[in-house]
Amino acid sequence: MKSIATGLCALILMLGAGAASAAAAMKPSVETTPIADLIANPATKAVLAKDLPKLLSYEGLDMIKGWTLRAISKYPQANLDDAKLAAIQSDLDAAVKPGS
Repeated sequence: MKSIATGLCALILMLGAGAASAAAAMKPSVETTPIADLIANPATKAVLAKDLPKLLSYEGLDMIKGWTLRAISKYPQANLDDAKLAAIQSDLDAAVKPGS
Protein backbone atom coordinates (compact mmCIF):
# COMPACT_ATOMS: atom_id res chain seq x y z
CA MET A 1 0.00 0.00 0.00
CA LYS A 2 2.84 2.37 0.88
CA SER A 3 4.57 1.75 -2.46
CA ILE A 4 1.34 2.53 -4.36
CA ALA A 5 0.98 5.81 -2.49
CA THR A 6 4.64 6.64 -3.14
CA GLY A 7 4.20 5.84 -6.82
CA LEU A 8 1.10 8.01 -7.07
CA CYS A 9 2.88 10.91 -5.39
CA ALA A 10 5.80 10.57 -7.80
CA LEU A 11 3.42 10.52 -10.77
CA ILE A 12 1.61 13.62 -9.56
CA LEU A 13 4.90 15.45 -9.11
CA MET A 14 6.08 14.45 -12.59
CA LEU A 15 2.81 15.54 -14.18
CA GLY A 16 2.93 18.87 -12.38
CA ALA A 17 6.51 19.48 -13.46
CA GLY A 18 5.65 18.55 -17.02
CA ALA A 19 2.75 20.99 -17.12
CA ALA A 20 4.90 23.77 -15.71
CA SER A 21 7.69 23.20 -18.22
CA ALA A 22 5.18 22.96 -21.09
CA ALA A 23 3.65 26.28 -20.08
CA ALA A 24 7.09 27.86 -19.85
CA ALA A 25 7.99 26.51 -23.29
CA MET A 26 4.90 27.97 -24.96
CA LYS A 27 5.75 31.14 -26.79
CA PRO A 28 3.30 34.03 -27.09
CA SER A 29 1.36 33.97 -30.32
CA VAL A 30 -0.97 36.33 -32.14
CA GLU A 31 -2.90 33.17 -33.06
CA THR A 32 -3.42 31.51 -29.68
CA THR A 33 -2.39 33.71 -26.76
CA PRO A 34 -5.25 35.66 -25.15
CA ILE A 35 -4.76 39.40 -24.95
CA ALA A 36 -4.98 39.19 -21.15
CA ASP A 37 -1.90 36.94 -21.11
CA LEU A 38 0.00 39.31 -23.40
CA ILE A 39 -0.83 42.22 -21.11
CA ALA A 40 0.14 40.28 -17.97
CA ASN A 41 3.69 39.68 -19.22
CA PRO A 42 5.81 42.87 -19.10
CA ALA A 43 7.82 41.91 -22.21
CA THR A 44 4.79 41.19 -24.37
CA LYS A 45 2.88 44.15 -22.97
CA ALA A 46 5.75 46.35 -24.16
CA VAL A 47 5.29 44.88 -27.65
CA LEU A 48 1.58 45.77 -27.54
CA ALA A 49 2.41 49.28 -26.30
CA LYS A 50 4.75 49.72 -29.27
CA ASP A 51 2.76 47.98 -32.00
CA LEU A 52 -0.85 48.53 -30.85
CA PRO A 53 -0.88 51.44 -28.40
CA LYS A 54 -4.59 52.08 -28.91
CA LEU A 55 -5.39 48.54 -27.74
CA LEU A 56 -4.09 49.18 -24.23
CA SER A 57 -6.32 52.22 -23.83
CA TYR A 58 -9.31 50.75 -25.66
CA GLU A 59 -12.52 51.37 -23.72
CA GLY A 60 -13.76 47.81 -24.32
CA LEU A 61 -10.47 46.09 -23.46
CA ASP A 62 -11.98 44.11 -20.59
CA MET A 63 -14.52 42.59 -22.99
CA ILE A 64 -11.86 41.30 -25.41
CA LYS A 65 -9.11 40.19 -23.01
CA GLY A 66 -10.01 36.56 -23.65
CA TRP A 67 -9.61 36.99 -27.39
CA THR A 68 -6.48 36.62 -29.48
CA LEU A 69 -5.05 39.28 -31.74
CA ARG A 70 -6.04 37.12 -34.71
CA ALA A 71 -9.65 37.09 -33.44
CA ILE A 72 -9.87 40.87 -33.15
CA SER A 73 -8.23 41.30 -36.56
CA LYS A 74 -11.51 40.22 -38.14
CA TYR A 75 -12.97 43.60 -37.14
CA PRO A 76 -11.98 46.49 -39.43
CA GLN A 77 -11.67 48.97 -36.57
CA ALA A 78 -8.80 46.87 -35.15
CA ASN A 79 -6.64 47.89 -38.14
CA LEU A 80 -4.85 44.53 -38.01
CA ASP A 81 -4.06 42.86 -41.30
CA ASP A 82 -1.88 39.80 -41.89
CA ALA A 83 1.24 41.93 -42.38
CA LYS A 84 0.69 43.76 -39.08
CA LEU A 85 0.02 40.47 -37.26
CA ALA A 86 3.24 39.03 -38.71
CA ALA A 87 5.18 42.09 -37.53
CA ILE A 88 3.69 41.79 -34.04
CA GLN A 89 4.53 38.08 -33.96
CA SER A 90 8.11 38.87 -34.91
CA ASP A 91 8.31 41.43 -32.10
CA LEU A 92 6.78 38.93 -29.63
CA ASP A 93 9.35 36.33 -30.66
CA ALA A 94 12.18 38.82 -30.13
CA ALA A 95 10.79 39.97 -26.78
CA VAL A 96 10.46 36.50 -25.31
CA LYS A 97 13.53 34.48 -26.09
CA PRO A 98 13.63 30.80 -25.05
CA GLY A 99 15.27 30.36 -21.67
CA SER A 100 14.69 33.94 -20.59
